[in-house]
Amino acid sequence: MGVRQNLFVSLLNSQYELGQFFDEMFAPGGGTRPHYNRLGGRLGTLPVDEFDRRRAAVDLAFLRRGVTFTVYNDTQGTERIFPFDLIPRIIPAAEWTRIEAGLVQRITALNLFLHDVYHEQKALKDKIVPPSLILGAKHFRREFMNFTVPRGIYVHICGTDLIRDHAGNYLVLEDNLRCPSGASYMLENRSAMRRAFPNLFASYGVRPVESYSDDLLKALLHLAPDQTEKPSVVLLTPGVFNSAYFEHCFLARQMGIPIVEGRDLVVRDARVYTRTTAGLVPVDVIYRRIDDDFLDPTVFRKDSMLGVPGLVSAYRAGNVALANSIGTGIADDKVIYAYVPKLIKYYLDQDPILPNVPTYLASEMTDRKFILENIEKLVVKSANEAGGYGMLIGPASTKEECDNFRAQVGANPRNFIAQDPIMLSRSPTWCEGQLEGRHIDLRPYILYGEKITVTPGGLTRVALRKGSLVVNSSQGGGSKDTWVLHGEE
Repeated sequence: MGVRQNLFVSLLNSQYELGQFFDEMFAPGGGTRPHYNRLGGRLGTLPVDEFDRRRAAVDLAFLRRGVTFTVYNDTQGTERIFPFDLIPRIIPAAEWTRIEAGLVQRITALNLFLHDVYHEQKALKDKIVPPSLILGAKHFRREFMNFTVPRGIYVHICGTDLIRDHAGNYLVLEDNLRCPSGASYMLENRSAMRRAFPNLFASYGVRPVESYSDDLLKALLHLAPDQTEKPSVVLLTPGVFNSAYFEHCFLARQMGIPIVEGRDLVVRDARVYTRTTAGLVPVDVIYRRIDDDFLDPTVFRKDSMLGVPGLVSAYRAGNVALANSIGTGIADDKVIYAYVPKLIKYYLDQDPILPNVPTYLASEMTDRKFILENIEKLVVKSANEAGGYGMLIGPASTKEECDNFRAQVGANPRNFIAQDPIMLSRSPTWCEGQLEGRHIDLRPYILYGEKITVTPGGLTRVALRKGSLVVNSSQGGGSKDTWVLHGEE
């Protein structure tokens, strides 16, 4: 068949391996899972050269639209096109119903926890979470004890990372509650798939994700001070050198709001204003993509050139709202993550719908001893790092790397957790001219405004390097479009 061979034949010729992993498309016996049947049929009629043509068209569109991410400390250059795979990840309606319920449950409990931490601290007094883990945490903001946040909501935008184990069970890997990124790629991926496979997409009954920007704007407007008739919202970015700057611009444009840097804002009489050529314009809500430390040099890091002097005073006075609220990072801490199932039970009197990955805490003596003795068999993570940094995958690491992490854990046990390696599910992915299984995760996006909204889909991230379990773009990962179906196939 030469270059006219279809993708299904290419997949068979690649000797596609299921191995010990849960495969999203193929059942253990080798047959296609029912909700992938239509996709398999379409691939069976698609020549490889036609698939390559569509893939090249998507890459060119991404380049023209500036769909990039930043890789720091790379001699090849920092700006890269975000790698995108044209084989979608498909989730049946019943699966998504359970995921959605679990995410709503989780963000509800986390908001109750944050309110409790900064007020009565009942969970600490009842020993649900050891007080030392909170009071000594990097992102605990003592300055905001007994401060009432607008509408009582701490986490307005959340990206919770999910994985599937060898049996196909969904597990929560971590919660991203400070400045979660990736929603722009979710939206761009959907746009790309609509162009690449319009007929297939239309026939599948895929739930839309395009309302995300409108839902985000509604959640932000919900926070505005009551006395404001026509609230003004801005997106505060660290600037063009930030790895997520494309997303900042994209979301601001989608919502029709200004994108500003700290130098564009000024505080007068505990009110925030944007500097414009027509004078100062009041600001009511700030969607901030800057960490707490850099928000206000008069309160946090004095050397910050990114923030706005006086911003915290305006926030305290109730004249401006911030999303997400200051202090949410304590619930973003990977050590606190281990306690979330207990927090769900404590605040909601419910069992977790989506369980955690079993986790060892280096701060606990018994766990620490186990971690230090078995570090080469474990995945070890720093409590407050992101992007795949500050992590050791023991089975794939050298003795020197393991010894280095063993020393770090011993020196600062509060800052580390460990988990048994999870056999992340895999999905067929186009790699170097053939389809091969690659490990994936899923980051759905949850918005908390007048109501809680979970966008039906999210960002499926792919570890493009063969055998790799690290899906982060900064570590060689890419993404897929995520199709949540209206009904069962």
